[in-house]
Order: sequence, then C-alpha cells, then structure tokens
Amino acid sequence: MVAIGEDTLVIGIASSALFDLTESHSVFEQQGEDAYRDFQERNYETQLSPGIAYPFIKRLLSLNTLQTEGAPLVEVVVLSRNDPETGARVMRSIESHGLPMTRAIFMQGRSPFKFMPAFKMKLFLSANPDDVKAALSLGYPAGQVVGEAGHLAADNPHDKDLRIAFDFDAVLADDSAEQVYASNGIEGFRNHEVQNETTPLPPGPMNGLLEAINRIQDVEDDRVAADGSYRRRLFVSIVTARNAPAHARAIRTLKSWGLRVNDAFFLGGWEKTAVLEILKPHIFFDDQMSHLEDARSVVPSVHVPFGIKNISV
Repeated sequence: MVAIGEDTLVIGIASSALFDLTESHSVFEQQGEDAYRDFQERNYETQLSPGIAYPFIKRLLSLNTLQTEGAPLVEVVVLSRNDPETGARVMRSIESHGLPMTRAIFMQGRSPFKFMPAFKMKLFLSANPDDVKAALSLGYPAGQVVGEAGHLAADNPHDKDLRIAFDFDAVLADDSAEQVYASNGIEGFRNHEVQNETTPLPPGPMNGLLEAINRIQDVEDDRVAADGSYRRRLFVSIVTARNAPAHARAIRTLKSWGLRVNDAFFLGGWEKTAVLEILKPHIFFDDQMSHLEDARSVVPSVHVPFGIKNISV
C-alpha cells in the first residue's frame, strides 16, 4: 500500500463524475433501491462507460510516472453515496479500466464529502449539484460536472498531454470583483480594477488546486533542467471574460500567490466556447452555468457554484 505524501494532490470523485451512470440512475429512479441493488449485482462484470471527468482523471493519474520513488504525485479517492455492496461495481470498473485507484469511501444514501479534510483533498467532483453546493458552503473546493459524456469527442489516446482550464473570478480568485461588477456595471468594474491593480484578490475555491498542480509542474521543470529534450505534459490556462485594463489585476494576483499558468485568454466577454474548442482542455472550471451551456458540448466542463452569480441558483 502506497502512502499519501504531504505534497500529493488528492482528489475526491463521485462515481457519477467518473462513469456514465445514466442507466443505473434510471433503474434507481424508476424501480427503487432494491431493483437498483439487483441491477448492479447482475451487471458487476459489465464495465461502466467513461463519464465526463474520466479523461481528466486518467491523464492526471498518469502523471505519477514522473516520480519513480516516494509518495505519488496524485491520488484519486472515490467518494460515493452507494453502500459498499452496490459500490462494488464501480470499483470493479475502475479495475477493468486499469485506473490506479484503490481508496474509496462508501456511505449509503449520504455524500462523504465531509471527509475531504481527512485526506487533504484539493477537489471534489460530482454530478450531484446539492452535494457540490453543500461542500462549497463548508469551504471545500467542489465542482459539478455538467453535460453528457456521450456528446463529447472521444479522448485521443495518442495525445499524452493534460490541459486544465480555469475561469478566474469566483474560481481561482474570490468573487469580490464580480460583486463590484454586479453593483456598478462594466465601467464601474473596470475603474475599480484599475484603481486596485496592485491589490491582490483573495483566493477562491480552486486556488489550492492550482497550487497543487503547480507543484507537479515543478517536477516537470526539474525534468527539463536535467534533459532539454523532455516534452512537458501538463498545461494550465485561464479563460476569462476580463480584458485590458482589468487583466493586469488577475496577472498580479497570480504572481502575489506565487502561482502561475501557461496560457491566458482575456476575452472581454467574447464567447468562450470558440476558444475552448481549439484549446481542448480535458477539464474546464467556470462559476457561471450560462458560460457552460455551449462549452459543455465541446469540452468536459465543471460548474463551480460559488459567489454572487450563484446566489439565486
């Protein structure tokens, strides 16, 4: 058994985010718990199809090959509302897909996200919006996967990179700037951001995740230093509605946190989907569902229901 290290990036994932459970959920909704239990038992050896977050998780776990000794760089733990018996099919599918995941928490009818601090998790992914909102209300980093896995393009097995994209406000940073926008409009927002250009924004729910991702990128930096021919595999982008002059505060904020991204797209309200379709991130985090209505049909998307834009949601 491999121990989790102090710097290991630990992620919790619900089976609803990892696999496509449409059929299983339909049985539960239409026929009840007993029929659901029987269905899972009868289909124990039937491999579950990949869900929305599957490509992201698979590629993230593959980064453990960057470190051949010591604690792994990444650990993914199943957080499930199933009981251990009905959850056995999920673990069997994890095994048959060849995913190196061995840890799980099963809590019948309850979400186990409250155990995130015990594992120092930097992210909880689920398709259940209520679980995600409850986790965020406790200050835990969480996001709801949205869309249908079957509508997304098949993951390219020849592409070994992992591309992660974040919106900025209310995702990496808190929503204080969005509150100004809501109160004072676009011009008031721009003036405020120019006046506060050198004042870093407070961290948002995914700040710790970016910090952990940067630590993995540090390992790749060491690889490049030792071998100039090494090709990086992990890339991070921000895709934000900010543009000049409000872009400056975002850049300065990241620097003040000691964090970094590889690419930045300051779109000034331009439709994000067109950029994301070319960028092809394996996961994209945004706080506004309206931004994901189109994006989720082209890239695996995660709604982070945090901040003023989600108060009425």
